[in-house]
Amino acid sequence: MLFDFFPSRTLTFYLARTFVVRILAVLFMLVLVLMMLDLLSNSGDILAYPGNGEGELLRYVGYRVPQLIARFVPYSVLLATIITLVTFNQNSEVVSMKAAGMSAHQILAPLLLAAGVVSLASIVFNEFIVTRATASLKAWEGADFGPIPQETETRSNVYFAAGNNVLTATLMEGSGKATILRGVTYYERDTQGMILRRVRSEIGTFANPGWKLAAPELFDVQQAEDSKLPGPVTVAPELTLDQVELSKVDPDAQSLPELSRSISALDDAGRRTAELKAKWWHKLSGPLSALLMPLLGAVAGFGLARSGQLFARAVIGMALGFAYFVVDNAALAMGSFGGYPPLLAAWAPFLLFLLVGETVLVRTEE
Repeated sequence: MLFDFFPSRTLTFYLARTFVVRILAVLFMLVLVLMMLDLLSNSGDILAYPGNGEGELLRYVGYRVPQLIARFVPYSVLLATIITLVTFNQNSEVVSMKAAGMSAHQILAPLLLAAGVVSLASIVFNEFIVTRATASLKAWEGADFGPIPQETETRSNVYFAAGNNVLTATLMEGSGKATILRGVTYYERDTQGMILRRVRSEIGTFANPGWKLAAPELFDVQQAEDSKLPGPVTVAPELTLDQVELSKVDPDAQSLPELSRSISALDDAGRRTAELKAKWWHKLSGPLSALLMPLLGAVAGFGLARSGQLFARAVIGMALGFAYFVVDNAALAMGSFGGYPPLLAAWAPFLLFLLVGETVLVRTEE
């Protein structure tokens, strides 16, 4: 029995089925509550656009729900682990399994198997559903919840450095010479970085070189005066199409192959890619964190229920799980700023808490 990692087929199926049902139940409740709160805070902005109504609210829900599912799957696995093991402990099922000769690892094996399947399913879900929903939602938000241009290259809230000056746009459509910027603002700065003039326009097109702004409005900072220029102006001659194509890479809205190509292009252009590489690795380590949760929450399932320490064990399991998320976010932030190598930033918390969870389990139960 000690050499069989999994218990009997019947017991494995029972434990895994119970665990998966509770994962889905917890995930459903979390997403439902958070979606209601999110919709309450954003419904005013959505309905502020003329013509928007119930259909647009449902559309927002369709874009937002995949993001919430992707983010809270690991939390759901952690909470489901604690609920499942505490219930088994209170009903003396853990004691019965141990009396039958099963080790703590064998009791957890079906839960780890189910969590592994959930992790793999989460990676696939993120790649094919979440990235597209994220890209569509950001483009829609960039259009102030109005009609989204149908070009596939639509991006929102773009920022370009043009020498010492700055060019921003709320929306960028198309690609190549057909690129169109909407909601354009151009900041002309001195050598100290202080803004001298600000030029705004509803639309900007590529002028080769530079970008032509139609019906521009000028604000002179020194004179504190607004004025409308008589005709189109061309700004940012240093800003090329290649720089525009590489300037806005959103890792959350790109799949792994797309992000790989973007990183390669940025590397060839000599641009900094540490943050994107960390996000690339985190697209794998993030969903796989669900695999850790049964191990980190396992402390809640062992010990005698009548000892009065069951609640304390559940709190310890929850604390270990949430400590992982805190460390993971901190490491990813350090990787984005260049403090850690991207590979280390994405995988170090996973390996660290794998060792912590295994150590706690072995020292307390094995």
